[in-house]
Amino acid sequence: MARDTQQDLKLLRQTIREFVEREVAPVARMYDEQEAVPYPVLRKAAELGLFGIPFPEQYGGSDMGITGYCVLLEEINRHDASLGTIIGASVQLAGMTIYLAGSEEQKQRYLVPLAEGRLIGAWCLTEPNAGSDAAHITTQARQEGDTWVLNGSKMWITNGSFADILVVFATVDPALGARGITAFIVEKDTPGFKVGKIEEKMGLRASHTASVYFEDCRVPAANLIGRPGEGFRIAMQTLDIGRCALGAASLGSAKQAFELSRRYAVERKQFGRPIADFQAIQFKLADMLVKIHTMEQIVYHCAALVDNGQPATLESSIVKLYCTEAASQVIDEAIQIHGGLGFSRELPLERMYRDARVTRIFEGTNEIQRRVIAGELFKQIGYRLGA
Repeated sequence: MARDTQQDLKLLRQTIREFVEREVAPVARMYDEQEAVPYPVLRKAAELGLFGIPFPEQYGGSDMGITGYCVLLEEINRHDASLGTIIGASVQLAGMTIYLAGSEEQKQRYLVPLAEGRLIGAWCLTEPNAGSDAAHITTQARQEGDTWVLNGSKMWITNGSFADILVVFATVDPALGARGITAFIVEKDTPGFKVGKIEEKMGLRASHTASVYFEDCRVPAANLIGRPGEGFRIAMQTLDIGRCALGAASLGSAKQAFELSRRYAVERKQFGRPIADFQAIQFKLADMLVKIHTMEQIVYHCAALVDNGQPATLESSIVKLYCTEAASQVIDEAIQIHGGLGFSRELPLERMYRDARVTRIFEGTNEIQRRVIAGELFKQIGYRLGA
């Protein structure tokens, strides 16, 4: 990371926070209720350069690394997890895959407009019969001269209904398992690509999630990312970074829930005094703050590892597991502190509660994170776990 001083990050946080409070917070509830993608907000975010934060300047970014990107998601998710999810799928999943493994031509053609917010990306890995078992996807890719032909379907694809480009994982041979998985860039207007159902979800309702289909979808060989068979490794490398950022998103939601609760504890009176005077409320807030401090430390420790080019598979899984579960606990306690008001739609807590639930599912379920952590901790002493 070229500009990694604390002053740079402080200024970045201030800029994003002002943008979020001015442009995001006032409309987040409306877009959630309408289940509408906040296109005007996305355009303003692009104008501010928010899509390019982790990428080098030569690719249209601001070269603030994953640490800067974590600051972005933390601040956005204080007020709107749907917006954070849209940006995350485009920047962290689609954009980062191309940055990590794409050719220079692919970076100039696709990463630059993604980083500038002129294109929106999607990332297509999950299938109806391959979620946690990502090594056994069945979407097939066969080569015909200078073209690859894709056939299959993907589901739960964030931005899938409106993305300009999609990073798609397919297998050249299902019998090869992970060694057959290959990554491609597919433009939305490619013949044979079709958008299916947009899901009706409990949370993240302003972030559209869709099924997508590939029927003899012909992709130029120039759109192959890396080499055939490298797709699974590329996907896992991308997810390692994404899980760190998801922890930052959870941190932002938890911080906002805590701040709302602390203020309310002073304002709300029962039995003739503020509820902040009661030990039950004090202990709840103390436990919430302990979780938030822990989240903050492990998120930015993991981000520093990534920015310094160090392995972070173990750390990113710890971050994803702990932060997503801790955030849900903090938001739940915030609702309890607010009582009936917390359960109403008058406050954003009920939306935050709904939005937080999926974080324990996507980008690798928390059950899978426990499996990854176990594998890494035994690897440290030279033992490889069985199936």
